[in-house]
Amino acid sequence: MRTLVSPLALRTPHGRIIYWTVLIVTVVGFTGAFVFPFFWMVSGALKSPDELAQIPPSFFPKSADFSVYKEAWDQLQLGVFLKNTALYAGGAWLFTLAVDVTAAYALSKLRPVLGKLVLGAMLATLMIPPMVLLLPTYLVAKDLPVLHLDLLNTPWAIWLPAAANGFFVFLLKRFFDSIPRELLEAAEIDGASPGRILWSIVLPVSRPIIGVVSILSVVTVWKDFVWPLLVLPETDKMSISVGIASLSAQMPQNVLIASLVIASLPTILVFFIFQRSIMAGLTAGSLKG
Repeated sequence: MRTLVSPLALRTPHGRIIYWTVLIVTVVGFTGAFVFPFFWMVSGALKSPDELAQIPPSFFPKSADFSVYKEAWDQLQLGVFLKNTALYAGGAWLFTLAVDVTAAYALSKLRPVLGKLVLGAMLATLMIPPMVLLLPTYLVAKDLPVLHLDLLNTPWAIWLPAAANGFFVFLLKRFFDSIPRELLEAAEIDGASPGRILWSIVLPVSRPIIGVVSILSVVTVWKDFVWPLLVLPETDKMSISVGIASLSAQMPQNVLIASLVIASLPTILVFFIFQRSIMAGLTAGSLKG
């Protein structure tokens, strides 16, 4: 195996020192680049408005004031916004699993005549910038074809666009492709229908990738800003990101930062709790045995 540094050079004391120095500097540098913005947000919330405005800025608050979080919760109606966002994210998660899992199963195991063409069209949508699709999607939500329903200011305006995701279909299909065909044929011989096979065999062995799709779908809806801003203009229907932005001009700087910390905590906790499932699902692609 050829590498930038030969294995022989790495065995020398000088080579080991250089190797570990570069490794530590790289890891610490990238970790700091990702963690520092969150640290700055948390510490900024504990500072007074005058301390936030001082130049040069201080890294740590002179006196931490944790009451600012309660003030942010009360003044910005974070309870209402968090409840709305949880409703939108939960519904989008259910619709995403219902649509994308069945689509991936059909493309992988049922193999329709134009399956490859359909999959290619789904993947082609990933090449289109989201901003280009914003106006046509809004017009569809404003006047749903055939049914002629106005979905604005309803959860359906969030749920339905989130349900069809070409990337999720591709991830699920690749995992379903790795499930042995013999396992499904044995179920067919026993008289199981395609729906029964999906529910009793495919889904139980696909928990890692379903977990990844679930987490990604929830986080995507949770952090989205532009689309909820367009389709949910009423204050009592706003998501957490839109609600904070709409009231930010009336709030002190430290209260606004505290609200951002509160809004970020659910997704951060989800990541730390399910990080093993995320990595296992992303690297899963075959079955042994």
